[in-house]
Amino acid sequence: MKVLISPISVEEALEVAEGGADIVDIKNVKEGSLGANFPWLIRDVIAALRGRDVIFSATLGDLPYKPGTAALAALGATTAGAQYVKAGLYGVRNYDEARELMKAVVRACKDDNPGTTVVAAGYADYRRFGGIDPQTVVRAGGDAGADLVMVDTAVKDGKTLFDALSTGELEEFVGEAHDRGLQVALAGSIRFEHLDDLKLLEPDVVGVRGCVCSAYDRSTKIEASLVRKLVEAVNMPSIATAR
Repeated sequence: MKVLISPISVEEALEVAEGGADIVDIKNVKEGSLGANFPWLIRDVIAALRGRDVIFSATLGDLPYKPGTAALAALGATTAGAQYVKAGLYGVRNYDEARELMKAVVRACKDDNPGTTVVAAGYADYRRFGGIDPQTVVRAGGDAGADLVMVDTAVKDGKTLFDALSTGELEEFVGEAHDRGLQVALAGSIRFEHLDDLKLLEPDVVGVRGCVCSAYDRSTKIEASLVRKLVEAVNMPSIATAR
């Protein structure tokens, strides 16, 4: 299971790499759960971490149903050097819209760099804002040619992935995605005490921010010591859940 951590600056990205995370996921929390950062910031992070054994990821935003806008954003991310490109399916209303948007993102990424990992990102708390359910994300993402599907939480108010979806729903999401040959990422205010349950679900990637920030608050700064602690816990055969 790879560890994905979302810095918002070069300074935080250095902490993420120092702590041993696998994926540096550049985002802008001021613009939402999957808020897009600036292309120059993506380039600066990549330049600062050049030579490090990390994968660079970038978020495109909590996207409305605007495939053209999404495609241009995706091209911007790949041109800036992102190896993973994550599109948040926030404003789509159904399978057809989600598939159309993801097809545009996939084409923009793959035309520029066929090796790009394209991520269709849905929201575990979709019921809170009338979004599409995780199974629709799997179907639309897979049919559009994405490589990986994920769920995160849109509303950051202390509710977690496990508050938004039951274990059964998460098992269904992971199982259906894997059956289609898709990789899976799980995120959403994940804490250290959730790691045992996450391992049982067997996702390919776990994504966090808040639990590796000062005072475990996603609005503060990422600390390398907490990143290291998380990476060690994820890689242990069994982990202690007490904090």
